[in-house]
Amino acid sequence: MTTILSRRHVLGAGLAVGATAASSGALAGAAQAEESFGGSLIGAPRGDQLHLITFNLRYEGGDPSPRTWDERRPLVRTVLKREKPTVLFTQEGLYGQNQDVLEDLKDHDWIHLGRLGGSKSEATAVFWDRKRLKVLEYDHLWLSDTPLLIGSKNWGNNVVRMLTWVRFQDLRTGGDFYVINNHFDHQSEDSRQKGAQMNLDVLSAWTSPVIVAGDFNNTPDTPIHQILTDGGLVDTMLAAEEPVTPVYGTWNGWNPVPTEEERRIDWILTTPEVRILKAGVNTYAKDGRTPSDHWAVQALVELP
Repeated sequence: MTTILSRRHVLGAGLAVGATAASSGALAGAAQAEESFGGSLIGAPRGDQLHLITFNLRYEGGDPSPRTWDERRPLVRTVLKREKPTVLFTQEGLYGQNQDVLEDLKDHDWIHLGRLGGSKSEATAVFWDRKRLKVLEYDHLWLSDTPLLIGSKNWGNNVVRMLTWVRFQDLRTGGDFYVINNHFDHQSEDSRQKGAQMNLDVLSAWTSPVIVAGDFNNTPDTPIHQILTDGGLVDTMLAAEEPVTPVYGTWNGWNPVPTEEERRIDWILTTPEVRILKAGVNTYAKDGRTPSDHWAVQALVELP
C-alpha cells in the first residue's frame, strides 16, 4: 500500500474543498438535478476530461411489470445516451442485459465475466469509449481467500462476489490509468471489509491514477468507507469542485422521488492526484418509473 499511502497528504485538502463546494452549491445543485430530467446532468466530457458512471442495473427476471428489464431498458438507454460516459461500470447485469447496454452505447466496447464463469450469473462489467481509450490489461478477482478461483466465496457471503479491474491507455493524452469495478456483499460485513482491503492490496502496486467504483452495499458511515479513504482514496461525491446534485441516497427502492435520507451505497472514488470536477446522482425517472432500484452515480474528472 506504499503508493496509496504516499498520496494521503493530498486527501485532507481535497475533502475540505469538496465540503465547501457542497455547502455553497447545494441549492444550485438541486436546480441542476431538476433540469437534468430534460437533458444531461454532466454530459459529454470536454478536452482531457473523463466522464465516469457507476450503475447497478438490477438483474433481469426478478421483478414483475412495470419493472421488467424490457420496460426499464429504454430508461437506462436515455440516461446513458444523455450522459455519454467515457467509462461505465455496471453491477448485477446479466449477460443479455449487458449486451443490450453495449448495443445502446454503440461507440463503446466492454469486458465481462459472469461471477460463476463465462456468461453465467451477474457481472461487474466495464464499458469504455473505444475512440478515447484502449485496454492495456485487465483481470477478474473473486472476493475470497482464493481470488483467482472462479465462483469462490468463503468470507461469510452466501452470494459469490467479485471485482474486475482494467488498465487503460488514454488515446488523447497518451497517459494510462486503472479502474476497479466492485459489487460487495449485501449481508456479510466481514466480506465487505475484506473486499475493501483487497482493493487496496490490488492497487498498491500501481503507480498510475486509479478509479474505484461500484455497489458497496453499505453507507459512508461504515468501516468499509473508512478503510478505503484511510487507504488514500477520495469519495468524489464529497470532494467534487462542483456538486451537480445534492448527496442523494443511491438505493431508491423503486421510489422515483430522490432523498438524501436513502442509503448512499454506490460510490466512485479516486486516488488523490485525480482532479474531481463534478459529481452527482442521476435521478432520472419517467412516468413514476425508475431505470433501476439504484440511481446512477456520475463523476467528471481530469487525470494529472
